[in-house]
Amino acid sequence: MIELATEVGSVAPVLQAGAEGGPALTAPGAAALAVGLAALGAGIAERGIGAAAMGAIAENEDLFGRGLIMTVLPETLVILALVVVFVV
Repeated sequence: MIELATEVGSVAPVLQAGAEGGPALTAPGAAALAVGLAALGAGIAERGIGAAAMGAIAENEDLFGRGLIMTVLPETLVILALVVVFVV
């Protein structure tokens, strides 16, 4: 049985060698974790930006272009994470 953490809040043992000598987190697992966390962060950012953009657009329709750009901007984080996965 692999023990994942020796102390509370520590992720270092997950990245080190497991009990059988192999890594506890492989390269595909690390890539999936990186892209998943990037997508989660982008989604949380878009939630607040989208709400503010819709409020601004409701008051002034000329702000649609700026609101759209600001809403799409966090998605570049996920695209960059995918590029890193395919490069590495």
